[in-house]
Amino acid sequence: MNTYQKIMHFLVHNSILFTVIIMCLVHVTLLAIFLFTGVQPLVQFNILSLIVYVFSILLCKYGKIMPVYVSIILEVTVYTIISTHYIGLRCGTYCFLFSIVPIIIFFGCFLLKGAKRWIIVFMLVLNFSIFILLYVGYVEVEPVYLLTPSMRLLLVIFSSFIMVFSTIFYNTMYIYSSELDVKNLELRNQKLSADAKEDVLTTLLNRRGFLPLVEPLMSSDESKQFCVAFCDIDDFKRVNDSYGHDAGDEVLRHITRLMRKEMQGCNICRWGGEEIVILMNDFNMDAAREKLENLRKSIETIPTVFYNKQIFVTITIGLEKYANNYKIPEEIIKVADERMYYGKQHGKNMLVFEDK
Repeated sequence: MNTYQKIMHFLVHNSILFTVIIMCLVHVTLLAIFLFTGVQPLVQFNILSLIVYVFSILLCKYGKIMPVYVSIILEVTVYTIISTHYIGLRCGTYCFLFSIVPIIIFFGCFLLKGAKRWIIVFMLVLNFSIFILLYVGYVEVEPVYLLTPSMRLLLVIFSSFIMVFSTIFYNTMYIYSSELDVKNLELRNQKLSADAKEDVLTTLLNRRGFLPLVEPLMSSDESKQFCVAFCDIDDFKRVNDSYGHDAGDEVLRHITRLMRKEMQGCNICRWGGEEIVILMNDFNMDAAREKLENLRKSIETIPTVFYNKQIFVTITIGLEKYANNYKIPEEIIKVADERMYYGKQHGKNMLVFEDK
């Protein structure tokens, strides 16, 4: 993943928080302008807006996206109406109505699925209707506060810039997300047809690609030293039920990245669902335990970030070392699996390396 892709990936998955921070900066700027011009009602409203967005940052931290989405739309709409009343149409603050159109669409498509997407259309129609009513209602009305031509020009330029920035930014995010979905679908299809030895979602080995790596180690005349770890993500169904299957997929990819980082030189297989098997060649039991304990702690402490949600998960691991009494790979894997299952029944988030 190059720098551009890393930046885009970060912006897409943290776009709601980025939006709230930008809105805070916008209202800090407006607060400074209205303090300078002496428009006290808009000074007070911008202070209130800042409070709303600071609270929204806290909501983002806990993954409460819908209240933040509604707050942004309501705040911008109310601000546009109030600012038009106090400083008039010629200051261009109605441009803020158009700046939230891409926000309504971008986050609405993520938050609202199926038949609920009529709400997006309704909000867009309402947005345009408010603009028409403001234009018709205030085109001939003298504003409460008459600003100087230079301040009006400054506000028009600033409002227009925010509108253009919003249009470009959220269209870019939408295009990147769509292209990424298409590429992922194409890659999955290629993997299915061209490489049946890899798991499509995580690009880890599947059983067909993994078992042939274990068999030669067991059939060799030389004395081989290796361990097999059987890992299972704890309460993975809860992740899918709470955050959706897309989030569950991202959790699997995140754990895959951590495993590849922590278990360099090992062969890793997605055994099925949320189960992962690791072949640790040339590891004795003590070295394998230390390595896997570091992996367990990394997964426990480093959350998956999915559209600004932090999803914490843990894994339970069963470990077994190779002995001459094992004749086929499935036998040693079965013992590691049974130890993992014991860990599941006795607290989870642990490494079990001996029979209890």
